[in-house]
Amino acid sequence: MMNLTHLNEKGQAHMVDVSDKAITSRSATAQAIVSMQAHTFELLATGGHKKGDVLAIARIAGIQAAKKCPDLIPLCHPIMLTKVTVDIELDHSNHSVIIFATCKIAAQTGVEMESLCAVNVAALTIYDMCKAVDKTMRIDQICVLEKSGGKSGDWKFDPNSSLPSDIK
Repeated sequence: MMNLTHLNEKGQAHMVDVSDKAITSRSATAQAIVSMQAHTFELLATGGHKKGDVLAIARIAGIQAAKKCPDLIPLCHPIMLTKVTVDIELDHSNHSVIIFATCKIAAQTGVEMESLCAVNVAALTIYDMCKAVDKTMRIDQICVLEKSGGKSGDWKFDPNSSLPSDIK
């Protein structure tokens, strides 16, 4: 069984020492999905929202969030990201906005938290800008889709993997 790395031998929270880890090229991609009413989706898809280009603002907010991750997550290492992309897809059949964020770095620690921060803040930005016309929006399916590099190597999310029955 794996131990929680952010707890020391006394069970106290601490920042993990990565000084002995090798510098490797690392990346992580996360997603979030914002579901909304058809009318709200149409405003976004056509650029008809009175607040402007909501998706462009969400993209910038996501990039900014990735860069601010260690300010938000107490035990995250401050890192020098080499690339952050926030891609947004419109799912017309489900009136949903799918947000993907990929962060890259050459470092001693991974970038999963940065990609998760990016999709969360991009989704929250969409919610904030559209809440006046749709209070029923929902943010779902926030997860890391894949990561590469580091000691644990490459990993991809398996949508067919089962969760323990007590957290489904």
